This record gives sequence, C-alpha cells and structure tokens, in this order.
Amino acid sequence: MRLVYMGSAGFAVPALEALADHVCLVVSQPDKPSGRKMELRPTPVKARALELGLPVETPRRCRSPKFIERIRALEADVLVVAAYGQILPAELLSAARQGAVNLHGSLLPRWRGAAPIQRSLAAGDMFTGVTLMQMDEGLDTGDIIAAESLAIGPHETAGEIFPRLAQTAADLAVAWMPQIAAGTHPRTPQDDEYATIAPKIGLDDARLSPEMDVRTAYNLF
Repeated sequence: MRLVYMGSAGFAVPALEALADHVCLVVSQPDKPSGRKMELRPTPVKARALELGLPVETPRRCRSPKFIERIRALEADVLVVAAYGQILPAELLSAARQGAVNLHGSLLPRWRGAAPIQRSLAAGDMFTGVTLMQMDEGLDTGDIIAAESLAIGPHETAGEIFPRLAQTAADLAVAWMPQIAAGTHPRTPQDDEYATIAPKIGLDDARLSPEMDVRTAYNLF
C-alpha cells in the first residue's frame, strides 16, 4: 500500500503510527504560535511524523493547484484524512487511486462537523464512536465503510474518551486499509434524515444559564 496521511490534531496520531510503514507523505497544518512566548510549534501529527522519520508538508492552502499536482505525482493508493483542519476540494479527493477516506470521531450521520466528541458529550449521548468514511465534497456526508461504537461513561469527559476514540480510529484504519487500497471495500450511503451537525465549540457554548436543568449543565463539563 502507498498512502498519503493528512492530519493535524492529537486524535490522528495513533492512526498515523499504525499506518506509518505505508505512508509516503504526511500533510499537516502549518506551525502555529503557542505558549507565553508565542513560539511556533508543530501540530501533534507533524511532530510525531518527524519522530517516525516520515516526510512532512504543511501547505497553508491544500486547494492550491501546485499542491494538488504534488499529491497526484505521488501516485498513492489512498488519501487517509483524520482531524486535518481544512476542507479538501474535489480535485484533491480524487488525487489518489482510491480517493480519500476519513476517520471521523462520531457515529455518522450523527454529529457531522468539527467538534463531534464535545457535541456528543454535551448532548448527553450514551454512545459515540468512530466512522471510517469515503470522502465526498459534503460535510462528512460520504459513504460509510465501517464504524465502531463506544459506550460513554456517565462521568466521562472529552479528555478521557478522546484517547479511546483515537485508538479505535487506528484499529479501524489498520483493519480496512488493505481492502480500501484494493478498491474492494463496502460503501453504505448515509441516511441524511438522522444527520446532526457538530460545529466548533465557542465561548457561548460553555456558558451556564439559571434556566438549565442540572443534567444539561453537568454535560457541558
């Protein structure tokens, strides 16, 4: 297999580690200033990729024609995307032989969007999981390849369930990537009727109100 791995956040690190022997290029977000001194720091995925000795590129815009041609030239079997942080254009989604697949931290079509883990907990869901999806141009609307569910503990926080979901994503990637690379993987369309959206968490989402019931307020933490 020959893979291009596109990821940035810590959620994407275990899957990168699991697939590293087949990765010809890692693509991540550019370094950002962080800490009191605002020093430039790499994303968790870039930092781990460099430790693994993998080549890394950090384009500011993955939509640029030059970058897309660079990916096409690699002749990869699959683009593997996990918590990357940019919307991929159609030209990039088709730049690998079997297109692009995404490891998403929810049981799609529930919680499409940027903050599925946090939104699931805030909503009081009893279950969450990871969906391995064939990407299309929509917001997490592509066909489902496989999914794995996890029970959410009554007092579990996002920080606690995060590593469990990340490892589940890695396990799914390892289990299904040979079939995906060969083009023999299953594809099940999502039922849009059950879709919910998980936008980024903002300051207003963390504010408590006297009108909230106890369970709703507790779920925010």
